[in-house]
Amino acid sequence: MLSEETIRAFLNAHSLAVFGVSRDPEKYGYKVYKTLKEKGLRVFAINPRADDVDGDSVYPNLQALPETPEAIVTVVPPEVTKKVVADALAAGIRKIWMQPGSEHEEAVRQAQEAGATVVHGGPCIMVTAKTYLR
Repeated sequence: MLSEETIRAFLNAHSLAVFGVSRDPEKYGYKVYKTLKEKGLRVFAINPRADDVDGDSVYPNLQALPETPEAIVTVVPPEVTKKVVADALAAGIRKIWMQPGSEHEEAVRQAQEAGATVVHGGPCIMVTAKTYLR
């Protein structure tokens, strides 16, 4: 079970990067990004196939960000999550939230072995943010 301490550690991160941000308001990549932003969090959008989302800059990858975020959220296919997690760990990021459906077993194991806090298998960070950040 996910502890309240773990949830708060993510939601109190100085910045987060959301991988898989979409321009489509019906997609979870869009909904997760917008919810976290609307809750007042400093959030970077990442998608190599988008330049902006509702006027916000979208970056192609972690290395293109203006700063290294404290935490990441994956809303991408599992094989992409595996690469994203490897890049995040190499950048020193130790807070990783894999949205349901984006989990990759090997990436979970590698992150845990690196000492990262990893949320996987649910819940959705968007729902959690709505609950904890009123």
